[in-house]
Amino acid sequence: MTGGGRAISRPGRRVSRRLRSIGAFWYDFIVGDDWRAAAAVALALAVTALLAHVAKVNAWWLMPACVFAALAWSLRRAIAGRQAGTGDEPLPGGPGPGRPCPGSNP
Repeated sequence: MTGGGRAISRPGRRVSRRLRSIGAFWYDFIVGDDWRAAAAVALALAVTALLAHVAKVNAWWLMPACVFAALAWSLRRAIAGRQAGTGDEPLPGGPGPGRPCPGSNP
């Protein structure tokens, strides 16, 4: 081992930490709370690209329709989960029983 098995240098650690942070940001931004919706949008993007490039179909309309359907599906699942008590609980101090939404008139 050269250097006596020393750890990565400070600049190398900083770069590694930044790359991890950037990756975590993009994962959270794209996938967010529902990986199924992100997967549906990715699949729709692939199908749209295939239709446009392979079949030479003007498929611009497919992407907005699929995104809308994925959003509706995700929202329906989230509402059903909350009604069944399996969804995420509201954040402390946020809207909930006896606490109105911020900006609303009680």
